[in-house]
Amino acid sequence: MAPKADTQSAGAVAAADASSQFSMDPVFHILKVVPYSFLRPPRLRLKIPSVSLPSAMTVFSLVLLTYFMVVSGFVYDVIVEPPGIGSTQDPATGAVRPVVFLPGRVNGQYIIEGLSSGFMFVLGGIGIVLLDLALDKNRARSVKVSYAIAGISSVVIAYVMTTLFIRIKIPGYLR
Repeated sequence: MAPKADTQSAGAVAAADASSQFSMDPVFHILKVVPYSFLRPPRLRLKIPSVSLPSAMTVFSLVLLTYFMVVSGFVYDVIVEPPGIGSTQDPATGAVRPVVFLPGRVNGQYIIEGLSSGFMFVLGGIGIVLLDLALDKNRARSVKVSYAIAGISSVVIAYVMTTLFIRIKIPGYLR
């Protein structure tokens, strides 16, 4: 058998809600109702502001900047606050030499190391974009050749430098 609903408590709640609207403090009622009985809001003719979409180049620039910040370890640099560059002492001469790459530690970096690696990744990405532009059929042949040469050289430079960075970072890698 289904349980009976408590009609007495439901009715009491409804009566309390209805009576709470009429049992206001008279001062509060005067402050709430009286000023609006003779004051009227003005009729404003406001225009809705129009926001135009950003250009494709603006969006591409923001995406490329975000990509650079992510791959260069910007968040790591902000949280850990590593030094810009390191230093090591030359055992033969005793002179202090600057070190750009933190050797032997894959999960650590100097700031310049992250920025240079991030720049190489962005250079490779721009090279791929240039290669895509070289495939456009509406461009002149000389422009397509220029884009292709710049794209191939950018990708090759980025690959060679990134491989060099990894070999400096991890001695004996890929040998």
